[in-house]
Amino acid sequence: MAQPFPPAEPDAHGLLDVGDGHRIYWETSGNPGGKAALCVHGGPGSGGRRGSRTMFDPEVYRVVLFDQRGCGESRPHASDPAVSLAHNTTHHLIADMERLREHLGIERWLLYGGSWGSTLILAYAERHPERVSEIVISGVTMTRPEEIDWLYRGVGRLLPGPWETFRDALPVPDRGGNLVAAYDRLLNSPDEAVRVRAARDWCAWEDAVIAHEVLGHPGYYSDKTDDALMAFVRISAHYFANEAWLEDGQLLRDAHRLAGIPAVLIHGRLDLSSPLKTAWELSKAWPDAELKVIDESGHTGSPAMRDAILEAIARFGKNT
Repeated sequence: MAQPFPPAEPDAHGLLDVGDGHRIYWETSGNPGGKAALCVHGGPGSGGRRGSRTMFDPEVYRVVLFDQRGCGESRPHASDPAVSLAHNTTHHLIADMERLREHLGIERWLLYGGSWGSTLILAYAERHPERVSEIVISGVTMTRPEEIDWLYRGVGRLLPGPWETFRDALPVPDRGGNLVAAYDRLLNSPDEAVRVRAARDWCAWEDAVIAHEVLGHPGYYSDKTDDALMAFVRISAHYFANEAWLEDGQLLRDAHRLAGIPAVLIHGRLDLSSPLKTAWELSKAWPDAELKVIDESGHTGSPAMRDAILEAIARFGKNT
């Protein structure tokens, strides 16, 4: 069984001015002259988990982590209701990644991430394919309307009680419409109590879905500090209410732009949040991508999924 590498402390870090009043936190670790790899976190709005660097051999890779706009150590922080999200979109994040690449003097890099991170990886790679050497994704999403509707309505067929609680936390007139958009409005209410309650109700639903998975556990999303939780939910609702500013099916339609980029798509067969259909469709449209289905894994992974990630990253580390 493959083992993660010991944590390598950052050798450099900073706040990069990306415009619109935003500064994104970044850090590098590992071999300064090694193969460049960018870890792209999920959420959106979760912040980069520093443990991601343990998936990379620090002798082989130069590992770059960053926090997307409004979360983690990036500033300003979206937990502050006065912070506008007007300049926090998928297109802004793609531009931020390019600016970070240029700032660090990197020609091409491997992209690694999962969940929302996979959507951002695909959007970036389709915009800048010449800047991507390889891709490793665990938990494939493309943030299509059908995927958003599944997570916040469809999967409620399996969890009717928690889903009704999620729905009924909204004002009565909003319960039959777009639930994500309704939560987005509550999360930007001038009333702090309304914002906090909406954030907690949102996470309770996300937690219920994860806890229903075989290897899931309660409190997965709620186990955050108050500020981190508020930023996560506020940014998530903002992105999903706007369908990530992507045309319906755009990433699948434009998968031909990924031709020539080797990839491994790793997906749990028991993933309730993001059913296997999305990964399957992407692998069919992208001949250079190998799909690995992990039978016992859900959205939050498993030992077998970890092993598959480590194997893929190690294999691509041999590419120059």
